[in-house]
Amino acid sequence: MKILNGAELASFVKVRQLKQVRNLRQSKKIIPKLSVVYVDSGNKVIDTYINLKKAYANDILVEFSVYKENADTIIKRLNTLSRDDSIHGIIVQLPLPGDLDTDQILSHINPNKDVDGLSGGNFTPATPMAINWLLSGYGIDLSGKNVAIVGRGKLVGAPLTRLWKESGYNVDVFEKGDGYDLYIEIPKYDVIVTATGVTSLIKSSMLKSGAVVIDAGTASEKGIIKGDLSDDVRERKDLIITPDKGGVGPLTVAALFDNTILAAYRQAKLNGM
Repeated sequence: MKILNGAELASFVKVRQLKQVRNLRQSKKIIPKLSVVYVDSGNKVIDTYINLKKAYANDILVEFSVYKENADTIIKRLNTLSRDDSIHGIIVQLPLPGDLDTDQILSHINPNKDVDGLSGGNFTPATPMAINWLLSGYGIDLSGKNVAIVGRGKLVGAPLTRLWKESGYNVDVFEKGDGYDLYIEIPKYDVIVTATGVTSLIKSSMLKSGAVVIDAGTASEKGIIKGDLSDDVRERKDLIITPDKGGVGPLTVAALFDNTILAAYRQAKLNGM
C-alpha cells in the first residue's frame, strides 16, 4: 500500500504561505484576515474543523475570527463582513442545520471573499484544489485514466467534476439514487474519489488492484470524524490510498488559506500597492 500523505504536503505549503504573509505584512502593510461564521447545531465536529483552521492561521500569521450566529443573525453577519475592507476571506462552516437554506445563505458572501470557492469563478474550491495538490505531489497523472467521483456534493463532487472535465479528463460521476450498482461500476476505474459522507460506503471488493483511492468524505459518528472507506479497504496492500487521518483534510485547510492570501494580494493590487 502506498499512502498519500496530505499532512506532509501541507507542511511544505505552510512554509511557502508563511513567507507570503510576512511579505504582505512587511511590504504591503496588509494583515490577511479570515472570518468563519457558523450556526451552533450541537455538532462537535464543527468545533474540530474550526479549531484546525484557527491553529493553521496562527502558524502562518493570518488573523482569524469566529462568529457564532443563529438563523436570524447569520445573514446580517455575512453582509457586515462582506462590506468590511479589512476582511479578506469569509467562510460559512458547513453543515448548517437542516432547516436553513445553505445556498441562500452562502449567496450573501462577497464573491471576492468567498475563499471556499463555492460561488464559482473567483477562487478554486478548496477541497478540489487540495485533491489536485495531493495527486500532483505524488506524481499521479490523470491523463488516460478512468476516473470515478462518488458523490455530487457542493463542496467536493460537483466542483471537482467541473474542474477535471474542463481539464479533459475521463470522469464519471456516481450519486445516490442514480440506480448504479457500485459493486459493478467502481472496479472499472483507475482513480476513485469518494465524497459522500456515508461511512463504509466503499468496500474492498469494489476496488481493483493498483487503484488510486482518495477519501474526501466526512461524517460524524459519535463525535468522531469518519470517511467513506470501510475498514477492509485499509487492509489492502495493493492500493494507493489516503490515510484514515491526514489525507485530504490538511491540504483542504491549506488551500483555504491559499485563497485567503490570494484575496489579500488582490486587495493590495486594488489599493495600488
